[in-house]
Amino acid sequence: MLLRLFLLLSVLGSSWIGWVNSHQESGEWSCENDEEIRIEAGFRPGLITLDGHADDWKDIDAFDSSLLPALDPDDDKEYTGGKMTVKALHDGNDVFFLLQVDGNYAYTKGDNHKCPSVALMFPIGDEATYHNMGGCKEGTDTCNKKTCKGHEVDIMHFSVGNAIPGRLYGGNPLDNGDGNGGDRFGHLVDLYGWNPHCRYLDGTGPSGNDSSGQNNWKGAWWHSSFNVHSGFVEEDSPYTSDGQKGTYFFEFSRPLRTTDRLQQDAQFTIGGSSKMAVAFWYPVDGNSWHGSGHYSVNCDWIPLDISPGSSSILKASTRGGSGDVASAFALLLSVLSICLSVFVGYNRATRSRNENYETVPNQQMATMGS
Repeated sequence: MLLRLFLLLSVLGSSWIGWVNSHQESGEWSCENDEEIRIEAGFRPGLITLDGHADDWKDIDAFDSSLLPALDPDDDKEYTGGKMTVKALHDGNDVFFLLQVDGNYAYTKGDNHKCPSVALMFPIGDEATYHNMGGCKEGTDTCNKKTCKGHEVDIMHFSVGNAIPGRLYGGNPLDNGDGNGGDRFGHLVDLYGWNPHCRYLDGTGPSGNDSSGQNNWKGAWWHSSFNVHSGFVEEDSPYTSDGQKGTYFFEFSRPLRTTDRLQQDAQFTIGGSSKMAVAFWYPVDGNSWHGSGHYSVNCDWIPLDISPGSSSILKASTRGGSGDVASAFALLLSVLSICLSVFVGYNRATRSRNENYETVPNQQMATMGS
């Protein structure tokens, strides 16, 4: 088990190093946060199939945002491919996310840095900041669950260099059996951190490993230029030719509540609010992504509401419900009326027959006796 974990960490290390390097800031941080934006995850059970396709999301409200460099959010450095669309919902057990962004197709099998990549981040600790991924000021040699307590953030990172489009990645029996948040098949990993330099797979860390760590995420990706919908296999790579115009889709889910007892997962409550951040990497001009390729939908946390129900659905249900009750009550009265009429008519007919039966025999007896 230890050997497998060491190999997994070695494979993931290059992607993490690239991510950490992308957080080397060149100047003083400034942010013009849009305080009016928020994402609502409404209650829509039985709607989403986790396959990377967005057809089943068409009626879900979207949040659209420009993508600006995460470390230097200036409008003149905006991602030129287009805006990112973010949608969310829940089914009472799991929360689902869809990320949609225009971009020419770019894929180099086995090289995550030459393929698009996305991440979601959520605060866990009360002092966790968006800036500096939790904001703990400790370095790699001193950061731990005690020195950085309260700065914990929960991270999902999906790099698609080894992920087949439309296939499901994330938590799997092998990595979860080893007690960590890795994904040896598609690099859809479950992480926690205190700052960009102190990030670890769930279940691992500077204080030692814990066998209870799990990858609670699942997800898939797709690009609109694909002309095969029956399913790809690895031998079909690169799945279409580079440079095809289209849209990327990234679809994810995880339980609202997890079995985490290590302060490594954010927990969501129906009717409650949380916060989130969304990041996007893209190999601009075919170059491996790094600092200039790391974009975000906002320069601060975005409020995330886990709604107990969609207001439009509730209103429609209320309107339809009152009409249905009135109709049902009227129908019930009609049926009772009919039954009562039949009963009264039957009772009268029975009485009439009985009276006739009694009259005829008496008359016959009187005649015989005369």
